[in-house]
Amino acid sequence: MNAPATALIPRPSRAPILRFALRDLRGGLKGLRIFLLCIALGVAAIVGVESLARALNDGIGREGRVILGGDASFSLIHRHLSADEQRFLGAHGSLSTIATLRGMARAGGDVALVEIKAVEPDWPRIGHAVFGPPMPLDRALGEREGVFGAAVEEALLARLNLKLGDVIRIGEANFVIRTLLASEPDRLATGVGLGPRVLMSQAALDATKLVQPGSLVRWTTRVVMGGPDGAPDNSTVQAFMDQAKRAFPQAGWDARSRLAISPDFSRDLDRFAEFLTLAGLLSLIVGGVGVANAAQGFVERKRATLAILKAIGATGSGVVGLALVEFTIVALIGALAGGALGSAIPFAVNWLFGSLLPIPLAPSVAPGLIGLGLIYGLLTALAFSVPSLGRAHDVPVTTLIRDMIEERQGWPRMRYMGAAALAGAALVALALLASPQRSIAAMTAGATIAAFLALRLVAFAIASLARRAPPSRFVEWRMALAAIHRPGALTPSVVLSLGLGLTALVALTLIDANMRAELRHSEPGVTPSFFFLDVRGADAAAFVDFVKREAPGVKISETPMMRGRFVRLGDRPVEQVKPSDKVAWALEGDRGVTFAQTPPEGSEVVAGTWWPGGYSGPPLVSMETQVAEGLGLHLGDTVVVNVLGRDIAAKLANLRKVNWRSFAINFVLVYSPDALEGAPYSELVSAALPSAAPEAELKLMRAVAREFPNVASVRVREAMENVETLVMKLALAIRAATGVALTTSILVLAGALAANRRARLADATILKILGATRGRLTMMFLIEYTLLGAATAAFGVAAGTLAAYWVAAHMMGFDFVFDWRAALAAAGGGLAITVGLGMIGAWRTLSQKPAAYLREL
Repeated sequence: MNAPATALIPRPSRAPILRFALRDLRGGLKGLRIFLLCIALGVAAIVGVESLARALNDGIGREGRVILGGDASFSLIHRHLSADEQRFLGAHGSLSTIATLRGMARAGGDVALVEIKAVEPDWPRIGHAVFGPPMPLDRALGEREGVFGAAVEEALLARLNLKLGDVIRIGEANFVIRTLLASEPDRLATGVGLGPRVLMSQAALDATKLVQPGSLVRWTTRVVMGGPDGAPDNSTVQAFMDQAKRAFPQAGWDARSRLAISPDFSRDLDRFAEFLTLAGLLSLIVGGVGVANAAQGFVERKRATLAILKAIGATGSGVVGLALVEFTIVALIGALAGGALGSAIPFAVNWLFGSLLPIPLAPSVAPGLIGLGLIYGLLTALAFSVPSLGRAHDVPVTTLIRDMIEERQGWPRMRYMGAAALAGAALVALALLASPQRSIAAMTAGATIAAFLALRLVAFAIASLARRAPPSRFVEWRMALAAIHRPGALTPSVVLSLGLGLTALVALTLIDANMRAELRHSEPGVTPSFFFLDVRGADAAAFVDFVKREAPGVKISETPMMRGRFVRLGDRPVEQVKPSDKVAWALEGDRGVTFAQTPPEGSEVVAGTWWPGGYSGPPLVSMETQVAEGLGLHLGDTVVVNVLGRDIAAKLANLRKVNWRSFAINFVLVYSPDALEGAPYSELVSAALPSAAPEAELKLMRAVAREFPNVASVRVREAMENVETLVMKLALAIRAATGVALTTSILVLAGALAANRRARLADATILKILGATRGRLTMMFLIEYTLLGAATAAFGVAAGTLAAYWVAAHMMGFDFVFDWRAALAAAGGGLAITVGLGMIGAWRTLSQKPAAYLREL
């Protein structure tokens, strides 16, 4: 309301409130810029994350046929398609098959774990592979003078110190590296492995002798449907998938179509996007403090104009309504700006990094997502502005005119508190309804509300302590304490502004540190140094003896292993089961299964009984207790799992609590030995070396690769380093989203300082008149902001540590380790921000001449 008050006097025609609000906003957005920025940042974060996730999913859907390598794919572990299955699929289109497995590449004395992909001569049927230097597939992979060719990722050359034209040995065959594999059109469909990719022909794979009964090889057959007229429509593809399921209900294959080429990836992407969206919502909530500050400052700045309006007949509801309309207009402008900025993020990412991403982006403007962001922004503005704006309703005109310096205390009318509560409840409900994982959204909402209440209590406690502090002979100290607890003090604004952002940042930093510490945790002689895959049952004893000779003192553990897929749980097909969020992964793809006479090491039977030694009755199965609970299973239920194309029904005999942190070989499903009798299997062997020296690990890995070329050695150290790298990238993305909340916190703090500037100027003027020097006033401000910043930082560290402890200890099952460096950095950052912004404001206040202020009185 920067226009003259007389301009707002109602005409006889009684102009509507909207016209008054628009006329007032013509004078600019003074005092509302921080409010606008807070709403814009929060909405931009929410819309940007959701738009980017949508662009990724749309890109996958648009290029689904290329990424999948066909219109449908059917993947099996251990075995090829049966003749009947092949005839059925072949009747609906042309077939193309690839094989994927792990192996060891050897060159001289060096070895490396690689991901092998064996293809047919016409691969890829759809899309194009990129080689460097470019060459036809038959030239890259064909056999010349008894040696097959291979295309490898550049990472393998660096790992084994090789160059194009060098020879590597995989299994029992030699390969010459003829070209580099720059990209595969179907890379996403085959998944990301633990090592560099090696592309070879299927004839070469036969020559390696790596494929044996029980080997962990995945055979994937793609069906390319359609004819000269092009690809079939979506309904035709879906009908074919339904028909295949009805025709072979016990095939045990992982069936996918171009309509959903990677359900796991899409699900993980949605979950990750949800975490980032919640971080954006946190930014909006933090910005709500800025909204409240702006609303309070609005009433203070406009009290004379509001008094005139009430004097000429405006009602209290009308005055509040006018202010609320102005705030809604500004919030709408900020939300629209944030929605536009967020919608532009996928386009910017595609322009800057599109050629580097392994996943195609399909950016588009989604009105639904922008609308969701607008609703979030408007609800936040209403929830935080209505209480402050409602204070003017019942204040007499004389009080509004006289109350130029002292801030009015007390609560607004219940109708305004109720409206704010209703908007807040709608905001929480929207977050819950829009979230696919409502339990996480509910915990986030509850934690945010609890943090707000705690921060209000902290602000109250700081003010109370300052009020009750013993007298001091230092004038600066007394003035600083008085400024902390006086009416209109900055204490609530500073604590609320920075407290929530610092809490989130400390919590995420400590969770990240604990995850990385857990990945690095190892005990020589206890934590496995290696997992050896595809040890044939007939070779198991010789292999174990060899490892013991090569590494005296090594601790060996061996377990038979196969792969299987859940088919039925109790009386329900697996498609009808709705697992809890924590165990949904158990139904995604194949699971490792084993059989044992006794409970595996690192597990404890907590319900039911283990089968007796020599048991030979109906099949029994033991399941990890949390997975069973998440799937809704109870003792005595029947669990049907497809293993090697055969459905095995077993009664759930007992539940086990598994200590996954022990690194002992464990499985979700452990069967009684007779349940899988006669099935081909391989042994999974773990080896814990008495020394953690990398040289000892490399020596053993080379020896195993030389004597047992069909065995894949997974070095735990390298696997954990890869996982840690991924964790760091994910943590960086989450921290960046949380950084938006921290940026909003700083904006809110700056806005609170600016809104309080008039009151501080009045204080400084009076103190200068009474003889206070600039140095003494500067010290007073410094003490005040240091105390507030230290208290806020201490709360942020304490609350963030508590949140990180709960997540690490109760959700992840880690031993919590307090990283004092991260906590100290957060505390120092919060203190520096508070003192820095406060002293900038103090410098501006102290630069004002008393006469300029006195003339305005």
